[in-house]
Amino acid sequence: MNILFLHSSSDLYGASKILLAVNESCTKKGHECTVVLSEDGPLATKLESLGAKIVILNLGILRRQYLNPAGMLNRLVANYKAYRSLIALCKTHNINLIYSNTTGVIVGVFVAATLGIRHIWHIHEIIEKPYLLFRILSRLINTKNNQSIAVSEAVKTHWTKFVAPSKIDVLYNGVDYWLFENTISDVRQSLNISPNTILIGMMGRVHFWKGQDYFVNIAGEIIKSHKNVHFLMVGDAFAGYEYLHDNINQLIDANKLTGHITQLPYRSDIANIYGAMDVFILPSLLPDPAPLVVTEAMAAGLPVVATRQGGAVEMIENNVSGLLIPINNAPAAAAIIEALLMNETYRKDMGAQAKKRMQEKFSRTQFNEQIMACIEKES
Repeated sequence: MNILFLHSSSDLYGASKILLAVNESCTKKGHECTVVLSEDGPLATKLESLGAKIVILNLGILRRQYLNPAGMLNRLVANYKAYRSLIALCKTHNINLIYSNTTGVIVGVFVAATLGIRHIWHIHEIIEKPYLLFRILSRLINTKNNQSIAVSEAVKTHWTKFVAPSKIDVLYNGVDYWLFENTISDVRQSLNISPNTILIGMMGRVHFWKGQDYFVNIAGEIIKSHKNVHFLMVGDAFAGYEYLHDNINQLIDANKLTGHITQLPYRSDIANIYGAMDVFILPSLLPDPAPLVVTEAMAAGLPVVATRQGGAVEMIENNVSGLLIPINNAPAAAAIIEALLMNETYRKDMGAQAKKRMQEKFSRTQFNEQIMACIEKES
């Protein structure tokens, strides 16, 4: 089968990692993969190493910065140009299936409808605002040739407010858990952090809803009573949101955390990073659909602390394989985390439970089997 993949970025964060996994599975099954990206980047290099054909084409990706009259006109023009180019590409490569990754890519559903071919939409988002965009995307998901994959029940529940439930299947993201086993991390040594210091970390794109500010506020509460603790934040800002680093630095100063918190840019050696941590926090302020960092941290045997919303509620068992904390309430969150800081045995036992749960429910093997069943359903 000849499959055309459309994706919203060329980074190596969550959704891009899933695209890589899907391409690897398809290639192993003998399918021809062509991937269209709006820009070149590390994802393109990884995909090429798998044997995929890479096409760089402006797909008119929907982003918040375009949610204004001028921006929407810009996206309309970009999507029309992409539509025409993709029609020609599909005919040239005899494409049988279009696979769009993230709801930021909408052009694929129009191309598939025009050509009468099947379209799979992998939905990684919970979009609540603007409401008009939510309704428009819901109508597109409902189209005849489309079948969608939601990364969690939380995502499916959100979209089936206006989409037929039969149009959306749930498939949890999978992780190669063996990549996180027997890791000898050099992160503490490189950052001059004592082996006896409790290292609490988070990893993810710097964005207003990802909760970096909340993480700093939680750290500010913890440091008041625990001095033998260090905090680690890993990730770059989305383009156009670089100013958020300044906000974070101001908050670090306000919480008197200078010297107690380290910020690192995007790192590809994630097993090395997780291997240095004692506790992982997902402090998202809006529902995080199915955060891959949670399953990665679980695979590394870390207790995961997450805000009580989105896919994290399905991924961890509260007080067994992780802890759920309220949204944007740093004193309450710090009080819940206290037990992990005071009791090393409790911390390690919870991490072991997290690892066990991840292997049973979120393994890459399970993901591969389920995603290929979706892709080959009508092949």
